[in-house]
Amino acid sequence: MRLIKHTLYLIALLVMLGFYQCSSAQKLQEKAPVNFGEVYYQTWNAGVKEGGSGTNVFITVKEDKIALDSIYFRGQGVKLERLEKDTLVYVGRFKSTQNKDIVLSSEMNEEHKNQLPYLPSQLPFKLENDECVITYKQHGKTNYYKISNIIEKPTLNYPSPPPKKD
Repeated sequence: MRLIKHTLYLIALLVMLGFYQCSSAQKLQEKAPVNFGEVYYQTWNAGVKEGGSGTNVFITVKEDKIALDSIYFRGQGVKLERLEKDTLVYVGRFKSTQNKDIVLSSEMNEEHKNQLPYLPSQLPFKLENDECVITYKQHGKTNYYKISNIIEKPTLNYPSPPPKKD
């Protein structure tokens, strides 16, 4: 009798945990929180090796009803920044990780200089290459909205600095 009672408690606990997991998942809003203007992304490359490269996602909103917080795009998430206080353009800056040389040595102090690899966290959304999810707060609650059909603009290749004179 006691075994049956414990088994029933265990089953009830597992069912409740299953429902809890479903309710904690991020739900995408169906209706846009604001009217969006132009939404596009643009990759860039620095003119020097150490400068790196990346992708910027630009989101223009037509009204200042809410403040956008973060963006998820192509397997990464970053905070959104407002370009200027007077504009309604937000940008998410995704810097590409560079493959740096790894030092292999019998001296532990030499290998200590190696950086740990970047492992992106699992995103809570399934996104195509031309989609992003933005987060924003409304009435004290974090909401999520998916933007599709993001336009790709031509890559910006910044020039390298002038050669050093001896």
